[in-house]
Amino acid sequence: MERDKRVKIWILWVCLWPSSIYLMYRWLDPPLHVNILEIGSFVILASIVALFPLRIGDNPVFFTHGIAFAAFLQYGLFVEIIISQVSLLFLLLKVRVDRTSSHRIPINFMMFLAISILSAQVYYALGGEHAGEAVSSITDALPIITYALSQIFLNQLSLKIITKIIYKQKIVWWDSGFVWDVATAGIVLPVGFVLYIVFLEFGISAMFFVGIPFIFISGMFMLFHNSHEINSYLKRTSKIGHELTGKLGVKDVLDLFVDRLSELLPLDYIYVYDVLSEHQLKLIRFFDRTGEMKLSELQMNRGEGVSRAVRKKTGSFHYKKRAEWKHMANSFTPENAESVLSVPVERNNEIVGIITIYSKKKRAFLQFQFMILRILGNYLGVAIDNARHYEQRKEESERCPLTGLYNYRYFENYLQDLFSQWEKEDIKKPISLILLDIDHFKKVNDTYGHESGNEILCLLSERLRMVLTNRGVLARYGGEEFVILLPGYAADQSFNLAEEIKHAISSEPFYSHDHILRWETVQEVNVTASIGVAVYPDDCEEPLELIRHADRAMYVGAKQQGRNKVAAYNQMNTNVQ
Repeated sequence: MERDKRVKIWILWVCLWPSSIYLMYRWLDPPLHVNILEIGSFVILASIVALFPLRIGDNPVFFTHGIAFAAFLQYGLFVEIIISQVSLLFLLLKVRVDRTSSHRIPINFMMFLAISILSAQVYYALGGEHAGEAVSSITDALPIITYALSQIFLNQLSLKIITKIIYKQKIVWWDSGFVWDVATAGIVLPVGFVLYIVFLEFGISAMFFVGIPFIFISGMFMLFHNSHEINSYLKRTSKIGHELTGKLGVKDVLDLFVDRLSELLPLDYIYVYDVLSEHQLKLIRFFDRTGEMKLSELQMNRGEGVSRAVRKKTGSFHYKKRAEWKHMANSFTPENAESVLSVPVERNNEIVGIITIYSKKKRAFLQFQFMILRILGNYLGVAIDNARHYEQRKEESERCPLTGLYNYRYFENYLQDLFSQWEKEDIKKPISLILLDIDHFKKVNDTYGHESGNEILCLLSERLRMVLTNRGVLARYGGEEFVILLPGYAADQSFNLAEEIKHAISSEPFYSHDHILRWETVQEVNVTASIGVAVYPDDCEEPLELIRHADRAMYVGAKQQGRNKVAAYNQMNTNVQ
């Protein structure tokens, strides 16, 4: 939140909160001096219970409303206000609100004060009383139950209003905070009512009979919630690990990892580094939740940054505030970062990467979240290693081992995927295909030998690459056949390119060193090619038809017409007609 907005909230609190407390005291005129010891015991009990909150997002759930409920039934509204406000102070001390979140202090004090007053008005409107009169007849159940329900309702309503108006965030009515608030209230408020009943009978001794068990209940709730949260994180972590084991390339692994990590942990920035050497790191992925900070690839030298320190000491770091690590900051470190976790990515007992995450909040990361990041770091190391092997195997399966060009399997899959993508995105552009076949290639093999033939195929592949540059997808389609896919090329463009290719092949001879002739001099081998061209959607409707029509144009329109020619499928049809 902006500093000006925080200042305005504090000014509003200074103007309203003290005067509201004073006016409530004057209006209610409670005899505090008569029961100072009893009231003090309620305050102490509520303050202790406030030290066992459930940490659910930015809105911790705590159980002092059960004790405040008992005090309200016994002493009335003002005592309930005092207990709620004092216990809230202890809660805020427990969660350690930092300077950037300091506005939460006045907001919470005002919110709890408003809830106390409004729910009490509901209670009084239904005829509710205090002390022994609060449960004098069966009809008193209505104001008591309504009071308890109104506290839950007003608390949730206040949180949603604050979320919408102050934080400008979308309201989610049914979230984990609401579930835990209702679930714990279903246990805590009845225990608070029991505390009130026992207090009526035994006085301050009720603090030992019910108060101490109340503290244990709060601690058990906190432990149960923490255990539940850790199990939830572990399940989600396991799911991420499973996702990373899929058939993914390195880029896809890193994208998936950063995406899932940003959803899992309360972070604002992610840095993933690759270890280049003992003294250098290279940034391979960066994430900024706001999108304001942009970092391209960068390298860090020895001794720079938190991530570099992890590499030097081969350990992990968990810093809760900037003062602990600011001496390691560099020009690439977020200026507003406070909490930081940094862990190594290890593979085969060797550090191959570094993951560093930052949060703008102090003490944003819990110890178990540090453990989660270390587990994810191990998953990432294995996943990247697997991805590299997968890419290598995929590359080998998609490439012709002789020429290094794509093979027919890759080409046909690429063609199908391109058609599907353009159809899905409703792209109305032509797709041209050029298919060429070396003329009389069997004669080359018979004259100069198969090794020389392979040499010619490799030299032809390089010449095709030089002509095409980056204008299309080139593949070796079979023996001496090559195919070129040209997305976005119209008939005249692809025909002109085919003529250019034909000229590049026939204008200069190929030089063979691996021939079988007796003399050792390099042999000049003259080669020509017959070329067929087909265009979608002019000549066909399906991807495989595009290949067949280019093949027909090559054989019927080029080879049968004398070879070393370029034939277009549409021109061939016109000539036939």
